[in-house]
Order: sequence, then structure tokens, then C-alpha cells
Amino acid sequence: MSKSKEVLLECTQLMDPGALRPSLEAFTKRLLSLGHTRLTVSGYEASARHFGQWLQTMKIPAAEIDEDTVRRFARHRCRCPGSRPTDHLSIKYVNRARRFVNFLAECRLVAPLKEKAPRVHDEQVLAFQIWLRRHRGISERTVRRHGLMVMRLLPALGTDPRRYDAALVRQAILDEGKRSSPAYLKTMTMALRSYLRYLAVQGLCHPGLDQAIPTVPQWRLSALPRYISAAEVERVIASCDVTMPMGIRDRAVLLLLSRLGLRAGDISGMRLEDIDWNEGTLRVRGKGRREIRLPLPQDAGDAVIDYLRHARPPAACDQIFLRTIAPFRPLVSTSVSSIVSLALARAGIDHAPSRGAHLLRHSAATSMLRAGATLDVIGTVLRHRSVDTTAHYAKVDIDMLAQIVQPWPGSASC
Repeated sequence: MSKSKEVLLECTQLMDPGALRPSLEAFTKRLLSLGHTRLTVSGYEASARHFGQWLQTMKIPAAEIDEDTVRRFARHRCRCPGSRPTDHLSIKYVNRARRFVNFLAECRLVAPLKEKAPRVHDEQVLAFQIWLRRHRGISERTVRRHGLMVMRLLPALGTDPRRYDAALVRQAILDEGKRSSPAYLKTMTMALRSYLRYLAVQGLCHPGLDQAIPTVPQWRLSALPRYISAAEVERVIASCDVTMPMGIRDRAVLLLLSRLGLRAGDISGMRLEDIDWNEGTLRVRGKGRREIRLPLPQDAGDAVIDYLRHARPPAACDQIFLRTIAPFRPLVSTSVSSIVSLALARAGIDHAPSRGAHLLRHSAATSMLRAGATLDVIGTVLRHRSVDTTAHYAKVDIDMLAQIVQPWPGSASC
């Protein structure tokens, strides 16, 4: 620790958190129980002490703490007793104080801080989101996104679905297309199409309006699958340092991705109960709440066992793969893709067409095809709903394509 940080920490220890002292002690115990180091805990304690001292100076009761209070703390010119004068508190320092406030909210000592993310307020759209959760089987992230996109279109559509017609729906999308990218607009049309179908089912608008939504131009499955060779996949797996807990975890993740073609969400949501060790199978929950049991390859199963025995930190949650540093929360999908990206860098593979978890999914499908697996088998393993999606991988089987290729018109002799 630098000398300036030592001085700041020593000064902050002199601050008096006042009535929040018992809560501060409970907060530090919670952080230690989550596996944070003493140094990390001391940083959180210093910010929380400072926040408590500032509350006393401003004569703000703990019960009145809210998001505005935290913002005022972040902006104040610090002349608090026991601290060095400063005109600026870092974002990291304030976020530590905010985490203390969130802990107070968990203890029901203050009201929960308001969410920063935009929220849906229209009652009809909220009902639409409930319908999506119950009947469509899509993820919570997609539910939120659909709701926000419909909210964005409501000013153009109006709040009375009974007045919707084909011309209004079409014009709303055309106007949105003038200020949105094609990819964003395509996602928006998906949300609106689903919303109009929901309204029609509820008898709130004319049926068939979803057919009036213009199609965003897209040449589906026109590009080649993004993959790396089987030898490069093995280099990626071998790049993990299995002498460290992180390396043991990453190797298990990479083996599951490359052997079974799992998605990043499959890894982050995988639970201990999903593995049947007696049968040697893995239950995977895919899109639309579809479940399937896949055979667990020997090397992937051994890697998971090694992780559970020697590298997985103690945690109350039943997700298999966790962060290696405190707090020990389950991995999210972006973390799984980061594992792949870092492994590609360690293996020295700079020409990879993509650097996320889906790269290994495409590579697994390509390897299965070249090993003689049929498209039906590949589609079953990858859990494709459409055979056209699986047929996309036939483009990389040059030997098979060479047997059926036809001469270009005009090149053959008459």
C-alpha cells in the first residue's frame, strides 16, 4: 500500500460512524464471511466510516438515507473531522459507501436505493412482461429489453391499442429506422411483434397487426461459421494453469464449451443437481426452458470433479462455476466469454474470427461434422430448433461439397 493510502486509511479510522457503528461492524463481518481480504474490507470500512461521519455533520438521520443522500456525499467538499481535506471523492470510494447503504437496506434500516436502470411504467406493458415470463419461456434479460423497446415505441403508437392499424404500426417502425441501426431495429421489431400478438390474444387490438411490421433486410446464415481448428481448440484448453484455482475452473469451462457446444448461459446457469454422476449425463436448460440430457465426456467430467474438489470456493449457492475472488458469486455469461478470450490470448491465437464462448460452439459443430456426424446429430447436441440453422455448418465441409458441386453454366462442353 502506498504511503498516501496508509495516511488516508489512518485518518479515516479516526472518524466516528455514530449510530451506524453496530451496523458497520456487522457490515465488515459480512464482507469477511464472503471471502474478502482484510485489506479489501478495510477499504470498505473506511468509506462507510466516512459516510457515517458525514451524516452526523449534515444532521441526516439514518432512516432518511436515499439515493440523493449518496449523491450529495459524493459531491461534498470534504472537511470532515479526522479526514484530509479534498474536493473530490473517487467513484470507487463512493461505490463502497453505496454498498454499505445497500447492506443497511438488507437489514431494513433504510429504504432500498432506487434502481438506475430505466423501468417500465405503462400498465399494459407490465402485463405484457408478465405474460412473457409465464408463457414464452424467455430470459429475464429479454423480458426487460422487450418491455423497454415497446415503451420507446409507445409515443408513436399511442397508449390505446384499439386504435392501432397496419399503417400506424408500419410508420412507427419506419420512423424508428431513421435513427437506429439495422441490428437494433431488428430486435425492436421482434419486441413489437410479440407485443402485438399479446394484445391480440387479450382482445385488445385487431389480430394480425404483427404482419404489418416491415421486415428488416438480413441475409440469414449467409456468412461462414466462425470457428477454429480442433488443434487450436486443444491449445486453448492446454493454456490454463491448473496449478491455480482459476486455471482449474477455466479448463473445466473450456472443456464443456468445446466438447458439448454449450452456450455461455448454459455454463453460468449450470447447477450441481444438473450432473448425474451415475449415468454420466448433464442436464442443460436451453432457450425457451427446453431441457435436454447430454452425455458428459470423460475429460470434461474429470475437469469438473477436479474443480469441485480443489478449486471451487465455499458458497451457499448451488451454481457450479463461481468467481475466484470474493464475493463468490456465480459467473455471468460475459465472464464465460471472457474466459474464452483470455485463453485465446494465452494460446497465441490472434486470427480467431471471434473471441467469445460461441466460437467454441461453432468449432465443436464443425469438428463433429468433419468427424462424420450427421446434421441431425449435430442439431440434437446443439439444441437447434430449425434444421436450417444446423445446415449452416455444411458450408465448411469442403470435401462433401466437392462431390455435389455443379459446373458453372457455360463452362461445360456441349
